[in-house]
Amino acid sequence: MSANGSGTTDEVTDGGETVDAAVVERHDRPTAAGPEFRAADTIPPVIQSAAAWTWRLLVVGLGVAAAIWLVKTFSPLLIPIAVALLFTVLLAPLVKALQVHLRFPRALAAAVGVIGLIAVIFGLVFIAGRSIVTGFASLSTQASEGLNQAIDWLSTGPLELDVQRLDEAIETATTTIEDNLGTILAGAASVTATVTGVLTGAVIALFCTFFFLLDGRTIWTWVVGLLPRQARQQVHQAGRRGLVTLAAYTRTQILVAAVDATGIGVGAAILGLPLALPLGILVFVGSFIPFVGALVTGAIAVLVALVVKGWVTAVIMLVIVLAVQQIEGNVLQPFLMGHAVALHPVAVLLVVTGGTMYAGIVGALFAVPVSAVLNTVLLFFHGHDKFPDLGIDDRLTVRPTAEAELRARARALRRGTDDGPDYSAADEDDAAPTSHRGEA
Repeated sequence: MSANGSGTTDEVTDGGETVDAAVVERHDRPTAAGPEFRAADTIPPVIQSAAAWTWRLLVVGLGVAAAIWLVKTFSPLLIPIAVALLFTVLLAPLVKALQVHLRFPRALAAAVGVIGLIAVIFGLVFIAGRSIVTGFASLSTQASEGLNQAIDWLSTGPLELDVQRLDEAIETATTTIEDNLGTILAGAASVTATVTGVLTGAVIALFCTFFFLLDGRTIWTWVVGLLPRQARQQVHQAGRRGLVTLAAYTRTQILVAAVDATGIGVGAAILGLPLALPLGILVFVGSFIPFVGALVTGAIAVLVALVVKGWVTAVIMLVIVLAVQQIEGNVLQPFLMGHAVALHPVAVLLVVTGGTMYAGIVGALFAVPVSAVLNTVLLFFHGHDKFPDLGIDDRLTVRPTAEAELRARARALRRGTDDGPDYSAADEDDAAPTSHRGEA
């Protein structure tokens, strides 16, 4: 090792080569460890984000699948409850009017509402059944005549089909029905079991309707009280708005169904079709399934016109059905529904199709109201209030006595005395008296 004259440069001789001592010192000095290698760091951010979304969506999908399974498992109980909710929002104005104007007690008003509902349903069934009994003979005769005319047209018209072959086809169909009579009777037995289930569900629905009208707010308070304290009022306000949406849908759909039934039923009566009244009632019930219901029931009316009166009357009936559908879709639905049930027609068609695939006719009936209520509730949770006029002044009182007493005891213990509960400092939610008993 040598130094130059200035003493500022140290050199090291190694194999005849001169190396700067500072360089040697930097190489010999221990260096800080670099960042630890992780395999995750090599994955592109896009893939990481996609993976994070994927497992979260899988968890959500499993939750939705579990909910759907539970709903399907308990559908014999949940369907009557859903029907009871529809009846409740329909009868609530009547019950309130009986209380305000006629001074009825709430229990009596609720009973009158339920009895009136039963009377209307049985009245419609009786009128439709009587009309079917009286008009079936005429329908059978006219249908036989129409079938004979159709056979004559097929044999003498442009198709010139062989009459013998047509008779053989009719005879084959009759023989097939006779051979499968046992299967038909077995199907009738299953229908009997279904009727029994329907009657049981109807009793549950009417029972729940009465108590929803009588103690609806008390039941709702109990349900909301099961939630965490910080979520109760928010859920209550969302529930109020969902109930308004359900009421708007139910009343509007009844009015729309009545217009459809009146238009098609009156048209069938003017054309002289038998069973015009049962056809009108069928259209009324079918109109509760948007798009599909009125279309299918209208097609039945056209088919009856074709069989009984011929193709000219069937075309006229088809024009009547299409005209009624246009009035419903372009005038009644947008004007009456408004923003209360603001679902796009594509969304309505998709949810009706999905409900039909999931639960048949029942799923089609409840698909739109359930979707409309969920839309209103979820929008409220995300900060969009579709009914700002409702406000948030209506607040629930959830078990006020027990909660206020516990807090009063705690305050007494902190003061070192326990002379009994002192409710002077109770929270507003706990001190407020329970009001609006029975409002749904």
